[in-house]
Amino acid sequence: MNQLRREKIGKYIQEKGAVTVKELGALFPDVSLMTIHRDLEKLEQQGIINRTRGGAVSAIQGNSITEAKLEARMHTNMKAKREMAVKALTLIEPGSAVFLDAGTSSIALAQALPDMDLNIFTTGPNIALELGRLSIPAIHMCGGTLNRFNQAVSGQSTLQMLEHINIATAFVGVSGYTQEGGFTCGKEEEMLVKRLVLRKAGRRVLLMDSSKCGRILPYTFGNVEDVDYIISDGGLPEELLLRAEKAGTKIL
Repeated sequence: MNQLRREKIGKYIQEKGAVTVKELGALFPDVSLMTIHRDLEKLEQQGIINRTRGGAVSAIQGNSITEAKLEARMHTNMKAKREMAVKALTLIEPGSAVFLDAGTSSIALAQALPDMDLNIFTTGPNIALELGRLSIPAIHMCGGTLNRFNQAVSGQSTLQMLEHINIATAFVGVSGYTQEGGFTCGKEEEMLVKRLVLRKAGRRVLLMDSSKCGRILPYTFGNVEDVDYIISDGGLPEELLLRAEKAGTKIL
């Protein structure tokens, strides 16, 4: 019965795009709102929906998983992402050039970053604005075409700019990971940016909370062997940890 109800909830959210818990409670009056919340948690773990404050949005379009809207992801696992940001700070050296990928994990890192001498490059306009509170770092906003869905810029202009800069440490976000598919994202042009940054950076750091494991999106930009560090929330699967140990990739 639980599985059948979750399937109905998942299908309903996929059809509507976004719903509230109150709305779902009206559709399933025989169960408590607490049960609805547990159903949504399970559906999020399966990569079917993304929970928001007071509801949920679909993470599936057609037959493929896609990236949720930024405002939805801003309410997903943010406590874990803030803890990941604290770990990421230990890898930032004053006076160096740092790249911050677009995404909520990078937003958490930008919010935690102290006022220090850095050259920071980013493909996230919202991240550049967040960094504007700091007075010391030089903030470089990559040009390109804006994806309003996730506030990331990409395209030929972005690639050309990144091709001509030297990055000491790059922090790259990920939308999904599987053993077979590696690190994946939802847009081809953003895959090209991530792939270029991983090739250019002296130290490559992946920001990935455990909710991304088991999800696969259309475009692969790298795998465990292509990064030096994976910063996560402590919930990574055993097979990933073993692969990282074999590759010499450090888990923080």
